[in-house]
Amino acid sequence: MTDRATVVGGGLAGIAAALELADAGVAVTLLEVRPRLGGAAYSFRRDELWLDNGQHVFLRCCNEYRELLRRLDTVADTVLQDRLSIPVLMPQGRTAWLTRSGLPAPLHLMSALMRYRPLTARERVAAAVAARALGKVAPESAEADGESFGAWLRKRRQSPDAVESLWELISRPTLNLRADETSLAAAAFVFRTGLLESAEAGDIGYARVPLQRVHGDAALEALRRAGVEVRLGFRAERVEAEPDGSLHVCGQGERIPGSALVLAVPQDRAAGLLPTGALRDAGALEKLGFSPIVNLHVVFDRPVLSHEFAAAVSSPVQFVFDRTASSGLKRGQCLAVSLSAADAEIDTAAPQLESTLRAALAELLPAARGATVERFVVTRERFATFRAAPGSWRSRPGPRTGIDGLALAGSWTDTGWPATMEGAVRSGRAAARVVLPALRRERALHGKVAA
Repeated sequence: MTDRATVVGGGLAGIAAALELADAGVAVTLLEVRPRLGGAAYSFRRDELWLDNGQHVFLRCCNEYRELLRRLDTVADTVLQDRLSIPVLMPQGRTAWLTRSGLPAPLHLMSALMRYRPLTARERVAAAVAARALGKVAPESAEADGESFGAWLRKRRQSPDAVESLWELISRPTLNLRADETSLAAAAFVFRTGLLESAEAGDIGYARVPLQRVHGDAALEALRRAGVEVRLGFRAERVEAEPDGSLHVCGQGERIPGSALVLAVPQDRAAGLLPTGALRDAGALEKLGFSPIVNLHVVFDRPVLSHEFAAAVSSPVQFVFDRTASSGLKRGQCLAVSLSAADAEIDTAAPQLESTLRAALAELLPAARGATVERFVVTRERFATFRAAPGSWRSRPGPRTGIDGLALAGSWTDTGWPATMEGAVRSGRAAARVVLPALRRERALHGKVAA
């Protein structure tokens, strides 16, 4: 038996777990099946352009993710708003704004809500009343988890326009589901944590360079500096728990031993790797399900969007980001359009998506009407996030398993957060803390530390 920890998975959860263990003085091996680190937040090269697989954002309240950026020395490669400000594009080229004031929460958004053009005066007042009620919903309650956010909104007299133009503007990209399909507990957490409890919590951040530079490449350097052995291109096939307490990762003809193991892979992969006895409910991971995201990368022959990013209402477009500088485009403008909860779009053919999107952007952006689309790239993440449906928020497994020294990590685990970059980092650190006692006991058993 060897006094060593293994981390399977090189996404944000695995990176965070490996660094946490290395900081505790543990010898760590990180195994990743891909030829790069970064997991689901990555970049790829398409001809001369760098494109991110999706537009990943974070908020000022994402403290552990921001701490990881500091550890990776990539804070300067990101942008964080001084004050929340979201331009909201409307048909016929109109623009509304959601901008916070300098007042304390929850008053910081009141003036923006009362001037929010997509809603009528009556809808604005009803939304303010609903927001006050949502702030009192406990995300940890079983009752809230069993109800859908959409049903709750209808009880608070929220019109279909208000649901689409206000509530889903926030909840859909964060939870990757429509309101009717979303757990009220999950939605309550998002709005309370990001908007209602702290004025500055919802300020938006995003990468100014390709995500691979922010996460994967920087993490590889940081892990190696910390003494972590990183093995890329290694496909784990199963985890074996031995009678003496050791844990082996098997794959590619090897059995890699360790005293502790963090399994930081998507839930479907975890289900196939875990040994018998790791989970009380072997089907729990399958029940979580998945929700897809489709991302559309559009290169115009000229600038058509004057904002760094914008939301959209009454449109197939949800959020659009200017990624010209990040992509390395020399002429024109590169836009990234993110479609969350993309059950309808995940199997739609690229030509149809392009036709729909071109018409939608022309409706929102007058400058796009005379512009030429020079390139159109579709990326599809069929298994992007777990499905935060009613009943799922409280049923996610935590990091601890039924096997000593074996822990789970990933944004799908019970972090108290949605399937976000913050949730992934929190899960990795939590899993590392779960397995550390097993490593300390092993050291004590072999006389390496005092018992």
